[in-house]
Parts: sequence; structure tokens; C-alpha cells
Amino acid sequence: MAAKDGDGWALCELGHQHWGLYGAAGLLTVHHTLDGMPYVLMQKRAWWSHHGGTWGLPGGACDSHEDPITGALREAQEEAALDADLIRVRGLYVDDHGGWSFQTVIAEAGGLLDAAPANGESADMRWVAADEVPSKELHPGFADSWPRIRPALSPVVVVLDMANIIGARAEHGWWNDRAGAANRLLNELIPLSGQGLGEMPEGVPALSRWFPRMVAVLEGAAAGAADPGPVTGDLTVVVARGSGDDAIVDAVRGVRSWETALVVTADRGLRERVTALGALVTGPRWLLKQL
Repeated sequence: MAAKDGDGWALCELGHQHWGLYGAAGLLTVHHTLDGMPYVLMQKRAWWSHHGGTWGLPGGACDSHEDPITGALREAQEEAALDADLIRVRGLYVDDHGGWSFQTVIAEAGGLLDAAPANGESADMRWVAADEVPSKELHPGFADSWPRIRPALSPVVVVLDMANIIGARAEHGWWNDRAGAANRLLNELIPLSGQGLGEMPEGVPALSRWFPRMVAVLEGAAAGAADPGPVTGDLTVVVARGSGDDAIVDAVRGVRSWETALVVTADRGLRERVTALGALVTGPRWLLKQL
């Protein structure tokens, strides 16, 4: 394994040549302004490159030892001097050509980050409103993927009714040690938040993987499982001062206007309350089968 050992042309099952012996990846960095409009950071390719002069994403061939997220972040740093510490990965879209794929890493930025061409592969780097992207001369691969990626620019926030999920899990004796049962579930959620979710319920755009923010709401005897606040960068614990349902409703109200709230609960009354606020809902089984 060596740096740049992925450079080279590969042939997919459709008979097309693609750059990247082990596939390729690009970084789609998104920032939502206060009015909810997503802006995406786009690269104008140097004239000498494949499809030179078209607009797409900073990206390129993945090395043999890289996963697509690592490869996309490296390429964005090389081509746009983009600092990976200033963004959060939210999704992964795979354009599979059969034996070769281009993987688009969707990442969230807290602002319109400074970015400029950092090497000879880029002629320009520019933040573009999502509604204006189709008007540009796009790289053919990106143009084909964009209609499927565009609906997935809104981050997902998963709000977990921990009491309901623990009850659905039905571990032996969980009712006698609710804090212990909650602690075990939290410890399984930590790696899940890093690995991402491979299956999302109806209403969430299809991606290969989602990396949502998670809000775990604890109440009653389970509240001793953790202190309130972030457990990891994408998993936060909320301890209800009173009703757990009320705390979940408050968490949904706190979701930003451009985000999608997904509440995990089987409680019929709670489902009615959160759907009235525009949230999506799914049952505990959806989460448990991914642990």
C-alpha cells in the first residue's frame, strides 16, 4: 500500500474507462443559510483534466488502503485546502458502474468556508446555491447523480424514545435496572453513530449510508445512565426533567428548519404529536436491527 497507488484507469463492466484503480470519491460540502437554501462547494476542473472546464466536486482516485470518506477528505484538502475538522460527514451516495464506483461524501459545514484552488487540478472553487447547480456546465457523472443527491442535502436528526426502545428490546429483567439497560443501549449507539445507518425509513432520501445526529431522550429511572450533553460528536443525551414525551417533542421543535426530524418510537400518542410538527416516525425495530 502506498500513497497514490490508486492512480490509473479502470474499466467498469459497462466497458467505460474511469480514473481510479480502486474507485474514486468526491466531497460534496453543504451549508444551509438561515432561509434554508443549501449552498454546495463546487470545483471547476482544470482544462487539461478529464472533462476539463466542467463543474463537479473536489475528488479523485482512492488509494488501496482508503475508505471513500478518507479518500474524499484527502482529495478536498489537496485540491481546495479544505480543513476536514470544519465539516461533519452526513451521508454517502454510491454511483455503481459495476466493478467500479464513484462515491459522493455529503458533509455539513457551519459556514461558507474559505476554499480556493490548491493545486493544478482546479481552475476555480465556488459556493453555488443548490437551485443554480443545474444551470452550470456539469461533469457528466455529477450531472447524472445530482437529481438523486439533491433531495439528500438536508441533514437528518434522529430523536430516540429510549424508554420505548428499551421496552421493545425486552431484555430479561430490564425493568428492574432501567439505568443499566439504557447504558447498554447507549454503548451500542456510539459505534453505530460512527458507522452510519444503512437503511432509512420511508420519507428519507435513499443513500448508501446516512450519518445523522442522534438525540437520546432518557426519563425516570433510566436517567442515571448518563449525564446530559454530547456523548460523541453526533450522539447527545437529553435527560427529561418531567415527561419524556414532552422532552421528545421539545427536541423535535429544536430541529432547524432545513433538517429532517425522525422520531423512533412505537407510542401512538407521541407519534401523533411529533408528526403534527412535521417529523417522520418509525418504530424501534428499525433501530434495533441495525445495532
